[in-house]
Amino acid sequence: MATAKKKAASKKSAAKKSGGRAGAAKKGAAKKGTAKRASTAKRGGTAKKSAAKKRTPNAAFMKAMQPSEQLGAVVGNNPMPRTEVTKKLWAYIKRNNLQDAKERRMINADDKLRPIFKKDQVSMFDMTKLVNKHLS
Repeated sequence: MATAKKKAASKKSAAKKSGGRAGAAKKGAAKKGTAKRASTAKRGGTAKKSAAKKRTPNAAFMKAMQPSEQLGAVVGNNPMPRTEVTKKLWAYIKRNNLQDAKERRMINADDKLRPIFKKDQVSMFDMTKLVNKHLS
């Protein structure tokens, strides 16, 4: 019986030393979790509704553009959207193994791409900027 009293006393002293924060932190965390769920329920689950809404493409990207003669040698001479030009250009790069082996971000220009890039090697980020100059 004396040991039970000692255990109870040691629990009380431990709670006093920590300021009783350990128990309060657990209770507060539980309250926060339920508060978050309740606030989401109040909003009517707007996050779910916005995720279900279908994204529409930007009309500027879908507009058919005429490639220049140099770019037409790589992707074709028919008017096509910028997205298709980029897809066909990447297909050409992959097919001819023009991506640098060590630095995968760099594209090595061959005879058809050199008039477009005006360099022997460009980064994939600069590539789209240079290609856009050849679309009208």
